[in-house]
Amino acid sequence: MPLRAAIDDRLGSPVAAATTAGGGFTRAFASVVETATGERAFLKAAPLHDPNSDAYAREATITSALPIEVRAPRPRWTLVTEGYFVLCLDAIDGRIPALPWKPEDLRATLNAWHRSATALQNPPRDLRLPPLDHLVRTELSHWSEIFAGRTPLPPSPPWVPARLETLAALEQRLPDLVKGPGMLHGDLRIDNTLIDGYGQAWLCDWTWPATGQPWFDTVTLLITAYASGLDTDRLLEPWNAPPEGIDGALAAMGGYWLTRAAGGPSSASPHSRQHQRFSGRQALAWLADRRGWS
Repeated sequence: MPLRAAIDDRLGSPVAAATTAGGGFTRAFASVVETATGERAFLKAAPLHDPNSDAYAREATITSALPIEVRAPRPRWTLVTEGYFVLCLDAIDGRIPALPWKPEDLRATLNAWHRSATALQNPPRDLRLPPLDHLVRTELSHWSEIFAGRTPLPPSPPWVPARLETLAALEQRLPDLVKGPGMLHGDLRIDNTLIDGYGQAWLCDWTWPATGQPWFDTVTLLITAYASGLDTDRLLEPWNAPPEGIDGALAAMGGYWLTRAAGGPSSASPHSRQHQRFSGRQALAWLADRRGWS
């Protein structure tokens, strides 16, 4: 087919094998391919009318601008042909960490993120990134809407109805706490991480970055570490996150995920709602532990 021929031509050799990428929730094409000459690459492709094509184009722009200290797959080329957008990235020989987290995998991931966050304190000027405080106000304030009676309460832990006012207040204080000039990953989670053969972590899928305080991404990453039984409050200590900021992030993300999980079938992976429900409940469980709520 013409699309396959165009990709083969750009790779310089026909694709001989393809392995679908594990993790993630998109229905678009994402595979590690190997050519007849043994070259490996990571390909993403989506129809031009699919929003994923815009996301892939954004990822190409962002990853090409990341400083060298950020350990992330780099783009090789992009291609628009036969009604598709194709992104070719370096293929990382690695594995997605398993749940529950192994401490060494989590340590490697936190080290990679700390190194990246340090390098991204002054983001590339040509990237127009949304401020996280704006995103919190417009997209991560579901408890405020529920408390005001404008949105129905999604399926939640039994203690939530009595704590709605507090959850809304935590959300409303969060924007001022997350303001900052640094660039965030914006979607830092276990399945956007690869551990290579040397035990080093690579951070993938730089599609939704924003500007703000890096500890916010650390909180979102550590929600699965909390679910793994690890001491997440201790792991957060080096990030100097304000306690109200941690609680606000957990409240906001919990409300976001549970509201999304209650939204019916998704156009993404059929597993996305399950992921959102699990993540929302774990975020709120961590918050309840921190606040001493039963």
